[in-house]
Amino acid sequence: MIARTGRTSTLTVTAVAALLALTAACSSKAEDGKGDDKQSADGVKTGQGISGKTIDLGVLTDMTGVYATLGKSVTQAQQLYVKQVNADGGICGYQLKLTVRDHGYDPQKAVAGYTELAPKVLGFTQFIGSPFVAAVEKRITGQDKALVLPQAWSSNLLGSPYVRIIGSTYDIETINAIDFLMKEKGLKKGDKLGHVYFEGDYGESALKGSTYMAKEAGLTVVEQKIKPTDNDMTAQVAALKKAGVKAVVISAGPRQAASLVGVAAAAKLTVPVIGNNSAYAPQLLGTQAAPALLANYYVASPSLPIGADTPEAEKLVADYKKAYPKDGLDNGVVAGWTAAGVFGEALKKACASKDLTRESVDKALLSLNGYDMGFGVDQDFTDPKAPSSYKSVILQPDKTAVGGLKVVQDPAEAPQAKTYTQSAG
Repeated sequence: MIARTGRTSTLTVTAVAALLALTAACSSKAEDGKGDDKQSADGVKTGQGISGKTIDLGVLTDMTGVYATLGKSVTQAQQLYVKQVNADGGICGYQLKLTVRDHGYDPQKAVAGYTELAPKVLGFTQFIGSPFVAAVEKRITGQDKALVLPQAWSSNLLGSPYVRIIGSTYDIETINAIDFLMKEKGLKKGDKLGHVYFEGDYGESALKGSTYMAKEAGLTVVEQKIKPTDNDMTAQVAALKKAGVKAVVISAGPRQAASLVGVAAAAKLTVPVIGNNSAYAPQLLGTQAAPALLANYYVASPSLPIGADTPEAEKLVADYKKAYPKDGLDNGVVAGWTAAGVFGEALKKACASKDLTRESVDKALLSLNGYDMGFGVDQDFTDPKAPSSYKSVILQPDKTAVGGLKVVQDPAEAPQAKTYTQSAG
């Protein structure tokens, strides 16, 4: 979220959950996730989220908050997917519909949006914000049982068969990022590694990865915890330079990454910096930080970028440009398109069994293995306790590349990624 992106909050999951309790006036239809199961004229069993010949899918996005750029790209890509599927006759003879709510990365609006839509939609093709998803996860798994594909990669979201992360989680992604720094950028045993991270689910999930990798590789992590409202990284750069770090991981947003890299260059801290997938936006290449980003910044991603040299990527670029000629391309387009495609594939499999209820769609997703929308990484959804992939692609900013990123390392998995998950579980 790909800048595959955005995903933390200054509120804890407990605080957001308190908001959920205030807004959980659920309709009786959602009490057991079954509500209004019925049989259609063509023998297909249907339930919540299906009315007539329309399948309604929910979108809880950020179009006006800290991840507005990501939210817009993800949502437009999903709207494009729905438009194309419907033009080809829909799925199982049903037309798809997206019901979109912009929560502006506000916890109260996010939880209220979920409460509103949960009884009305079959599932969610998008839910931006790890803390917000975590706040309603018990309800999703316990009573609603509606499939949610979040634009969030916190490892805390693993375990539910109904909340399915697409790609590697932040901790795995960070392990792969550090592996790249050690193999390609001179980081070695005994060195100090800086880690600047958002407080909350996103940053703390990534920190688990750097802490584990440091232990395995003989590194020392120098932590710098920040808030999403912290946009000036001068103090963090000063602390990292004083500590003598040889590389830096940043698990924050694009603004923080640009400030970190720009300030580091000005302070003569010339070490490689790598960000998680949400810590970049191509718009940064139009700022004063561009030279430093081009010289010394990298991004770990769960998939190939929008400018990938694959037929599927090239078609998506052409179709997106035609549909949204005034908007730029970024990896949010990949994230949105992939999530919509995964949900669509689950619907197709459920259709084959003539059952489009929530339970059947959830079961269909659990059968998907080796699924790829054309962006280089196979996804395996058969184990809810595991990420759908352990691989990361390493990207580098490039003004000439479509979407502003080029591939510097193809999809790869650090050996420590698997030992980490085995030791954790």
